[in-house]
Amino acid sequence: MKTLLKFLLLLAVGSAGAQPYPSKPIHLTVAFPPGGPVDIIARLIAPKLSETLGQQVVVENVTGASGNIASVRVAKSAPDGYTILAHSSGYAVNPSMYANAGYDPEKDLTAIAIVASQPNLIVVHPSFPAKTLADLLQLARTQKLAYASPSSGTTPHLTAENLFRVRAKVDITHVPFKGAGPAVTALLGGQPPVGSVAAGGPMQHIKAGKLRALATSSSRRLASLPDVPTLGELGFSGMEDYTWVGLFVPAGTPPEIAQKLNDAVLKAAQAPDFRSRIENAGFEPTAAPLRETADYLRTELKKWAQVVKDTGAKVD
Repeated sequence: MKTLLKFLLLLAVGSAGAQPYPSKPIHLTVAFPPGGPVDIIARLIAPKLSETLGQQVVVENVTGASGNIASVRVAKSAPDGYTILAHSSGYAVNPSMYANAGYDPEKDLTAIAIVASQPNLIVVHPSFPAKTLADLLQLARTQKLAYASPSSGTTPHLTAENLFRVRAKVDITHVPFKGAGPAVTALLGGQPPVGSVAAGGPMQHIKAGKLRALATSSSRRLASLPDVPTLGELGFSGMEDYTWVGLFVPAGTPPEIAQKLNDAVLKAAQAPDFRSRIENAGFEPTAAPLRETADYLRTELKKWAQVVKDTGAKVD
């Protein structure tokens, strides 16, 4: 009788553990405050994931240390697919920028998808005399200039440091802000008059003539800014830099769950309403299958580690 009861108990436990995924709400942990690009993309994709997966996707913001706090929390959570991290391209930068980011980007978490990306722009206030990037660099050789970025360690910051200090060899002082919004606001006031920011933030102001874009870090010119040359066109090859938003789960998450989540993201990326909304936010949908996503992340980790080394960039 005891043996039978034990067998029935084990059978019941096994059946409970075999519930199809997902069988309860999923928590999407956003590594930055509400209102920023990562939060925007997370809140746009959450309802799409809910539709496909049949469970509520709850968005929560866990901020601090340029996303490291959220990364560590998700990395330490149960690898069952019920906790997902939404992070920026800072995910690939932080392990090189910080003496101890608290997580290993390849061993502690698994990339589900790079949902969307946008290039970085070099912009100036319309009153600033530089009409081209060459003008800006020439001015930097004759006078002291400063540029704004969303924060230290962001890809706009590193794009500018690589462009100015390493490639063009000019000294332009970095002024970090607490996010893209404050950086763009400062640029609109001309304090400072130069900036490096991801495309979404200043786009409406560029189109309104309140800011002037001198260059884009994209591989080709943006359809929304056809007159703005790429850094490659201007002689700075290999500077195809993007600010992206990715989704990650703890390492050890079963492959079939990771695949199911990736499939759900890919489905969302094909939805016309989702594509339209993220494009309006200045992003391009970039979700790809798991293998391609992993390959891209490895490339980004290697690339940004080299840029951090070359520029000597530090967290202010």
